[in-house]
Amino acid sequence: MPKQTSEFGRNWYAVHTYSGYEDAVARNLRQRVETMDMEDKIFAVIVPTEKRILIKGGKRKTVEEKIYPGYVLIDMVVTDDSWFVVRNTPRVTGFVGAGVVPSPLDQSEVDMLLSRMGEAEPRHKINIVRGDNVRITDGPFKEMEGKVEEVDEDRGKIKVLISLFGRETPVEIDPLQTKKL
Repeated sequence: MPKQTSEFGRNWYAVHTYSGYEDAVARNLRQRVETMDMEDKIFAVIVPTEKRILIKGGKRKTVEEKIYPGYVLIDMVVTDDSWFVVRNTPRVTGFVGAGVVPSPLDQSEVDMLLSRMGEAEPRHKINIVRGDNVRITDGPFKEMEGKVEEVDEDRGKIKVLISLFGRETPVEIDPLQTKKL
């Protein structure tokens, strides 16, 4: 293994983990940093998540969803010791980078991620995609069937083409008002 240098100084790095173990890796790593007295080289360990509105089974639910499943972000100075602590944490498969030398993340990416994590307004997660056939279950077009033309996750709306008076007519509705066929 080549000598790790801190030529970049303090930066954010992405660490690849077993998928589904991101929180356990972050918890383990924080504990290892404390017990191995590495607070002066490893400053922060985060699992990037965001709040989303999940619409499933006719109910709205706010959930925390991982932005990058299988990855943990670490704010650190890379030295042989800090590299060893992170690399030998259980369920860590390695740093993101070429070979054994980690590549720092671009600061603008990190800023964007941190702002996305801090958003108070949850985003919609709609389990309907363009082209799906749906039946409208509520509202003025109840019991009509149509095809999804557009999904707007930002607004939490979908546009459905229904046959009205012998013509295809677009109708914008809430996904809660539909049932997938």
